[in-house]
Amino acid sequence: MGNGLVAKAPSANVIENNDEFVIELAAPGMTKKDFNIDVENGNLCISSEREEETKEEDDNFTRREFSYNSFSRSFLLPETVEAEKIKAKYQDGILKLAIPKKPEAKKLEKKHIAIS
Repeated sequence: MGNGLVAKAPSANVIENNDEFVIELAAPGMTKKDFNIDVENGNLCISSEREEETKEEDDNFTRREFSYNSFSRSFLLPETVEAEKIKAKYQDGILKLAIPKKPEAKKLEKKHIAIS
């Protein structure tokens, strides 16, 4: 059982569809308050810093252990996204960010043109 700073970042999936990019981070055992999400100069930074304390008491001794879990992941955002409209949700151990594309960056879906 190790103590100290854990710097292993959670794995991430990046999915692109016509309307948005989706980033999913596997971060089980956390709460939404554990995350910091910032956008600065075209960089999306997701970080977390959490301190945990465990305490065992016996007749003869008390043992306290502290562990610090932290990570930081950065993603360079393309200019084709609307960074001010990013939405984040944490559910079932997955932090999910939806990053909408600008309207002009969306691909034109197939459209049938009627002949008049």
